[in-house]
Amino acid sequence: MGWAVNSLGKIIRSVQAFGRELSRKTVPLAAPRTPAIGLALGGGFARGIAHIGVLKVLEEESIPVRLIAGTSVGALIGASYCSGLSIAELREVARNTRFTSLARWTLSRYGFASNDRMITFLTRILKARTFEEMRIPLGVAATDFNTGEGVVFHSGEIIDPVRASCAYPGMFLPVNIRGRYLVDGMLSHPVPTHPLREMGADRVLAVHLKGTWAGGGAPKHLFAVIGQSFAIAQDAMGSIWRSAADLVVEPDVAGFEYDDFKRSDELIRVGELAMRKALPQVRQWLEAPAAVSQIAVKPAPQVSPMPAD
Repeated sequence: MGWAVNSLGKIIRSVQAFGRELSRKTVPLAAPRTPAIGLALGGGFARGIAHIGVLKVLEEESIPVRLIAGTSVGALIGASYCSGLSIAELREVARNTRFTSLARWTLSRYGFASNDRMITFLTRILKARTFEEMRIPLGVAATDFNTGEGVVFHSGEIIDPVRASCAYPGMFLPVNIRGRYLVDGMLSHPVPTHPLREMGADRVLAVHLKGTWAGGGAPKHLFAVIGQSFAIAQDAMGSIWRSAADLVVEPDVAGFEYDDFKRSDELIRVGELAMRKALPQVRQWLEAPAAVSQIAVKPAPQVSPMPAD
């Protein structure tokens, strides 16, 4: 009986000693994770082809983009890229696109053109037809015409939300989606940085297509008037969308017309130049991933466009 008690006592003391030893060891911290980088693509009609240059540089430099949100042409290019188009394919699509690929003139009290041709255009080029099928999570920003409320699509069919996001008021007819008349997302989310935060982005890279539409003088036509009005509104809302961005990249698109599709290679190059200038700051995000949990929404530094070669 005494032997059994002594043996049990030894076992208990051994367990207690083992427990004390464990308590002395430092519990290893979880490995810091790579921050989720989100890319916010703003509007600008044909000038938005510069977004392809931004995406090209990010791919070439192996910068992982985990989330994308787009407004207007940013939604179109974002949807194309997230659906699986390569940079080479995007470049080829841009080279072959013209205004008439996306729109047709019409007589309506709601606008001068319909973008219903985008249905055929997007059906032909997209490699995925729903948000759920996208290889990168995507948000598409539009605006409720009656309430002024920003609407961000994340699920369901992709084509009509992109059409709505591109529906410039006064130029294109509103797009009816489930009983709501929707117009261009530039009225509510000129550069959709806040939607990216809501989607879970730790770092937000905003691409703003800054430039005047009037060329510094009198507008040449009605669309220059509409475009310049949007540019003014976009700048006025700058403090709002910039507050949710960590970095703002601004390709120099001022010398391009709203429908300058024929200059796609130049626009892509402009996007590349601006993004390459911003690379050092983006790389810092990847070098210090442990700081991700401390990120707060703050005013974003601005990266000016680089001069052309």
